[in-house]
Amino acid sequence: MSSAALPDPAVPKLGPLLRLAGPVVVSRLGIMAMGVVDTVVVGRYSATELGFHALGWAPTGVVLTTALGLLYGIQVMTAQAIGDGRIGDTGAILRRGVVYAFWIGIAAGLILAGLGGPLMHNVGLDDALADGATPVLQLFALSLLPILLADAGMFWLEAHGRPVPGMIAMWLANGLNLVLNLWLVPGTSGLPVDGAVASACSTAVSRVALMVFIWLIILRWSKSQAYGVFTPAPHDPSASAAQRRIGYGTASSYFVETLAFGAMSIFAGWIGALAVATWAIVLNIAAVIFMIPLGLAAATAVMVGRAHGARSPEGVRRAGALGFGVTTTVLLVICAAIALGNEVLAAAYTRESQVQAMAAAALLLSCLFFVADGLQAVGAQALRAQSDVWLPTVTHVASYVLVMMPLAWFLAIPMGLAVNGLVAAIILASLMAALLLWARFWWLTRNRLSS
Repeated sequence: MSSAALPDPAVPKLGPLLRLAGPVVVSRLGIMAMGVVDTVVVGRYSATELGFHALGWAPTGVVLTTALGLLYGIQVMTAQAIGDGRIGDTGAILRRGVVYAFWIGIAAGLILAGLGGPLMHNVGLDDALADGATPVLQLFALSLLPILLADAGMFWLEAHGRPVPGMIAMWLANGLNLVLNLWLVPGTSGLPVDGAVASACSTAVSRVALMVFIWLIILRWSKSQAYGVFTPAPHDPSASAAQRRIGYGTASSYFVETLAFGAMSIFAGWIGALAVATWAIVLNIAAVIFMIPLGLAAATAVMVGRAHGARSPEGVRRAGALGFGVTTTVLLVICAAIALGNEVLAAAYTRESQVQAMAAAALLLSCLFFVADGLQAVGAQALRAQSDVWLPTVTHVASYVLVMMPLAWFLAIPMGLAVNGLVAAIILASLMAALLLWARFWWLTRNRLSS
C-alpha cells in the first residue's frame, strides 16, 4: 500500500482507514503472539523456568513499552508532513528517529543488563529465583536495540500507508521465534542453553531478524531515496525537539498505564492465589484484545495526522469520527463473542472449577472495560496526531493513578469484591479517560472549524 492509497488527507474515508488498520492490527497481534509462544513453550517445559521467564520479562516489558512511546513522534511527524505536502522531508524524520532509537536502545539495554542482577537480588526474591531470572532479564535487555530499530522503521512505513510489509516481517519473525523455541528450550539442541534462557535467546535472534526484514523493506523501496532516507537529515533543532516532545508525552502515558496495571496484579496477589490465577486469565485475554484497538489507534492517528498536516479541521474531525465508530463497532462484536463464550474461555485456561467460575464472571464484566479502554487508546492517539501531547498524559495519570489504583484496592479488598472489584475500577477509570479524551478531541475540532 503506497502513500497514494490515502490521496486526499482533507477528506478521510472509511475504506482507506480499514485498509490501513487491518494489517496494523495483525502486526500488533504478532507482537503479542511472540510473547504467547515464549510463555507456552517454556511453561510446558518447566514451571520453574516459566517463573524465571516471567520475572526476567517484567522490568524489560516496562522499559520496552516506555521506549516505544518515545519513538511515536516518527509516525506522527511523518503523517503530518505527508498531509502538508512535505513528503520529501519524511526521510529526515526517520533518520532522526533511528538515531534516537539507537541511543535509547543502547542506554536502556546496558543499564538493565548491568543492574539486572542486583535488581533481582534486592527486591525480596529468593536467591534461586533471582539467579535464574537474571540472565533472562539481561538477554531481553540486550535485545532492546534491534526491536526499537525495527519498530522505528515500522512506524515510518505505517505513516506512509505501507503496513503490509511490516505485518509480513512481524509474522516471519514470529515463525522464526517458534522454531527456535521448539529447538532450544527443551535442551536437546546440543547447545548449552535450555528453558527460559533459551527462549530469551530465541526472542533476541527473532528481534534481530525483524530489524533486518524491516530495514531491507525500507532500503529496497523505490521511493526511499526520493523521500530522503539516504540523505543526512538537515540540522533542525526545532523539528527534532517537536519529534521528541511527542515521544515524551506518549512514553509518559505508556509508563503510567503499565505501572497502574502492574498494581492490579499486586492487589490480586494480596487477595490470594485464586485471585492471582483469575486475574492472570483476564489480563491475558485483555492484552490480546487490546492489540485490536491499538492497531486501530495507529491507523486513526495516521489519518488524523495527515488531515492536521493538510490544515483541514473537517478532515481531522472526520478521521476521528471514523476511528471512533470503527473501534466501537469492532469492540462491541468482540464483547458479544466474549459474553457468549466466557465460560469456554475460562475453561481453556484452567481445570480448577473455582478459578473457572471466577474468571468467567470477571470476563463477562470485562466486556465493559474492553470497549472503554479501546476508545481511550484511540482518543489519545487522535490527539497526539494533532501534536496535542500532554493532555492525554495528564488524563491517564488522573484516570489510572489517581482514580483506578485506590478505587481498585478499595473495591477488591475492603469491599470484598476481589477480581470483580479490580475490573470495576478499570471500567470506571477507562470510561473516565475515554470521555475526557474524546471531549477534548471534539472541543479542539469545533474551535478550529469555527475560527
